[in-house]
Amino acid sequence: MSHKILLTSREVNIILHRLACQLLENHLDFKDTILIGLQPRGRFVAERIKQILEQQYGVHDIKLGFLDITFFRDDFRRSEKPLEANKTQIDFLVEGKKVVFIDDVLYTGRSIRAALTAIQSFGRPSQIELLVLIDRRFSRHLPIQPDYRGRQVDAINDEKVKVTWKENDGEDSVYLI
Repeated sequence: MSHKILLTSREVNIILHRLACQLLENHLDFKDTILIGLQPRGRFVAERIKQILEQQYGVHDIKLGFLDITFFRDDFRRSEKPLEANKTQIDFLVEGKKVVFIDDVLYTGRSIRAALTAIQSFGRPSQIELLVLIDRRFSRHLPIQPDYRGRQVDAINDEKVKVTWKENDGEDSVYLI
């Protein structure tokens, strides 16, 4: 299996800083904004963005949660193997707040559709935005587009985009496989 590196650790870091700056422009003090990492892999992006906002830009009291969408997906009963759900960790209401969904790769849009349904259990947000590290723009099944994107990737359908994180995989990088 051939791997083509799309982003090195340095490039991932630069992109995360740019995305944090874009969020800061639109949300300033984050008083009415909540970051929601989509489980499992959006968690890494969300934690890094929060860390950058706190350490580099002095933004404090950022609400960060993690949302599992496993049983909200429209294809969860189609799999041969049993699904493993991740833990949802949202210990605050989202009622009337601006929510930023954060994920590593936007592909078909089905995960985001599931997240839109799942978040309703925690209240009705005033606004929902989407931040992704990688946007596979020609692969959508649903009319969903990111508000913040790290990099667009044009991949043929049988190609996969693999994002690795040093916390989980030992390095930060993005590959086309």
